[in-house]
Amino acid sequence: MRCPRCQQEQAEGQTECGRCGVIFSQYRPRPRPEPAPAAAPSPGTRLLARMFEIEPAGNPPLLLGRLLLFLGLLVWGIRLLLLPSQGPELGESFLHMVNLPFHEAGHFVFRPFGSFLHVLGGTLGQLLVPLLVSGALLREGDPFGAAAGLWWLGESFMDCAPYIHDARDRVLMLLSGETGQEDWEGHDWYQLLSRLGWLRHDHLIARMVWGLGAALLLGALAWAGYVLWRQSLKAGTGGS
Repeated sequence: MRCPRCQQEQAEGQTECGRCGVIFSQYRPRPRPEPAPAAAPSPGTRLLARMFEIEPAGNPPLLLGRLLLFLGLLVWGIRLLLLPSQGPELGESFLHMVNLPFHEAGHFVFRPFGSFLHVLGGTLGQLLVPLLVSGALLREGDPFGAAAGLWWLGESFMDCAPYIHDARDRVLMLLSGETGQEDWEGHDWYQLLSRLGWLRHDHLIARMVWGLGAALLLGALAWAGYVLWRQSLKAGTGGS
């Protein structure tokens, strides 16, 4: 037999080790310490990992489709950035007609939460939808799609700017077919800024909202471009 502590060979019938002196009947091996559990990554770390997670290569048609979409968003984004932040030009964009149903639905969704949120709900509705689209695509492991959703969110912020800028003048045509001068109750931002006492700051707020939208749009293009570049590199090297 061997000593359970020092592994020295022992004579049969021996009750203690002649080398280390341990009494066999009383020896209890020390439990090995359990390794410390790995620290869970912080929410910020998990978010960054999802944002820049690159899919396995091997789908050239998908990569080509994303490249074409990226070029379309790039050209469209540049055109939007060159439009004035006030006036009807942004409202004549195709995406304005896409945002409009979500704007009107937002009034309905937020109506139970009081008069102020009912009015603000239109703007919240058209901002929340692209935000939710971007978040859902990111959760599904599609950072390029999430970047396209963020581009839409930036455009939607920019789309709000002319409406805010018009709060004092109220010359833009509303959905009712009248201007805000005739239908002041239907002008969301005239009502909101009047209630807050901020009507004289409408132009400043509009510029800030437009600037935030432009920053989101440019950030989305940079994000989408980086993801697309990484995906093209992986496809070129045959990575998986």
